[in-house]
Formats: sequence, C-alpha cells, structure tokens
Amino acid sequence: MSSLESFHAVIPAGGAGTRLWPLSRASRPKFLLDLTGSGRSLLQETWDRLVTLVPADQIHVVTGPAHAPLIREQLPELTGLFVEPSPRDSMPAIGLAAAVIARRNPGAIIGSFAADHVISDVDAFGAAVREGVAVAETGLIATLGIEPRGPSTAFGYIEAGELLTVADAPSARAVTQFVEKPDGPTASHYVRSGSFSWNAGMFVSRADMLLGHLARLQPHLHAGIDRIALAWDTPEGPAELEATWPSLTPIAIDHAIAEPVSLEGGIAVVPGVFGWDDIGDFAALHALRGSSSADVIWVDADGLARAEDGTAIAVVGIRDAVVVRTKDALLVTTLDHAQRVKEVPAALRREGRDDLV
Repeated sequence: MSSLESFHAVIPAGGAGTRLWPLSRASRPKFLLDLTGSGRSLLQETWDRLVTLVPADQIHVVTGPAHAPLIREQLPELTGLFVEPSPRDSMPAIGLAAAVIARRNPGAIIGSFAADHVISDVDAFGAAVREGVAVAETGLIATLGIEPRGPSTAFGYIEAGELLTVADAPSARAVTQFVEKPDGPTASHYVRSGSFSWNAGMFVSRADMLLGHLARLQPHLHAGIDRIALAWDTPEGPAELEATWPSLTPIAIDHAIAEPVSLEGGIAVVPGVFGWDDIGDFAALHALRGSSSADVIWVDADGLARAEDGTAIAVVGIRDAVVVRTKDALLVTTLDHAQRVKEVPAALRREGRDDLV
C-alpha cells in the first residue's frame, strides 16, 4: 500500500448550508452541527476520519473569520488553520493551502475533503484515499467517485474510462469527463450505463502538480496565491493576505482544474465503496435519520419534524412533511420541496432580516 508519510489533508470549511435553514445559519453552518446524532459535528466527524490516516499536524482547515473561533473550539488539536478574509470559492482556498504546504514540505501530496460529508465506512474510505495517493504519485490527479444510489439530479457526475495500471491502485480508471448536475432522464441514463459515479468533490494530487496546472490554466490566480504563500510564514504574511486575497479569481476547483485537466487525460477516478451523503437538504437528512425527534406526534402523517427548543410537534394528515423549529424560526414544507428551502434565506436577506440568515 502507498505510504501516507507525505500526505496532507485539506478541509475546506465554508458555505452556509442554506437548504437546511433554520438549523444551518451563516454564523453556524451545517458543518459545525451534529446532524447525524453522533454527538460530533460534521466537521469533527471529518477530522475523526482523517486523523486515522495522518497525524493531526498534517490536517489543515480553510475557513472564514466568522467560523474560525468555533472551529478552534471544536478541533483543539488543529494546528493548520488557514483563515481566508472572504469567500472566493474552493480553488483559492485549496490552492492557498497547497502552496503553503508545498513550500514547507516539497513533494507533499494533498487531499481535499469537504467538512460536511457523512461517510459510514471509515476503513473503506481510508483504502480509497490510499489508492488516490498512489495515483497522485504518478503525476495524475485522483478524485474519489461515489457509486450512485439512484438517478439523483442533485450531484454532478464523473464518467470513468479505461482501467489504469497503477501499483497500489487496482481500481483506478481514467476520467473521460466531469458533467454538471443533469436532468432526470440524463441521470437515469448515467446510472444505467454503469460508468458514471457521483462527484463528491474529493481530490488527491501532488501539490506541485496541482499548482502547475493552476499556473497554466489560471495564471492570475496562481500568481496571487504564490505571493501569499511566499509571505505566509513571515511577519509580512497577514498584510500580503489582506492585500492580495480580494484580487483572486473566485472559481471552484472543478472548473479551474478538474474539468479541463480531465479532457487532457490528467485525472483518474477511484471508486469510493463506502456509504456517503452530503446531507444537502432535509430530504437527505430524513433518509439518513428518519423523523429525527422523539417529541413528535404523527397522525396519518409522516416525514421529518424536529424542534431544537424542545417544543412538542404534532403533524396531522400531511405526508412527507418537514417541520423544523428553532428558538427564533419555524420552517414548514414537504420533502418534495426540500431543495427550495434555500429560497428562504435569500428572501430574508431581501427583507433585511440578516438576523435570521
């Protein structure tokens, strides 16, 4: 098996999880919440998985200033915290961590893993990461693809091509293409074909290869990140970060690197044969945990109902209901409309109710 001695894990921890409002807020997004009932937040569960693979000082978190204090509180062993002044999407966040790690540890391999995913088989996850590291050692970028549970339109897809011959990565295949979230018929076709997996946004790469692709494909972004990384461990680091960060191109790693490099044959996919969910909305939370609360009376009804403040809830005659109460807000919808919950925070902002967002 491939060694993880040079492997560093990067956890981008951003976003507000607006489809899980009112549980998830801008000030306390879903990755800081215990949504699985484990007693640990999604971020802490991510940490727990990764610390079985590498020492704590090889795990890094990238987040914004509003979330940094809570992250430090939840992860007291964390030493590698990158605080970005403002959101610029995933590529600047991951790129900055990669550039600083590469300067400190030439030859480092980095893996990017979202802070809010739920993974049920830690051993299988670790095995997939090890295959990804073996792929990365060859100069390719590896992504972990999730076997579809059905024709979901909520995720992007990865099309796998020919099997590669990489030592210690027997299941790795070349990536033919990344595709955006499809419509229902297209998703059904993808699942029936057997050659597509869900794109969970997990990437493993040599840091120098990732930065090399970035310099070629996004030279302005790379130049800014390189300036910040050069100053990071010096007294000038904070000033350079504040001066340069706002000029960085806001772009996702999928668009900046994964999609164009896959068309050049530079990306491989490793099947992730483990239970996975990103709890993207209340329908996903319901599928994971059921009704989620013992203080609910269902009368000719079903769905998900929970109250953070202990309020008793009764639902009568409504199938697939969603009722969520916090101390200052109440949501009522259905599982079919779970994706539309993101419209509520947007409407609240238009009304000037930032206190509820």
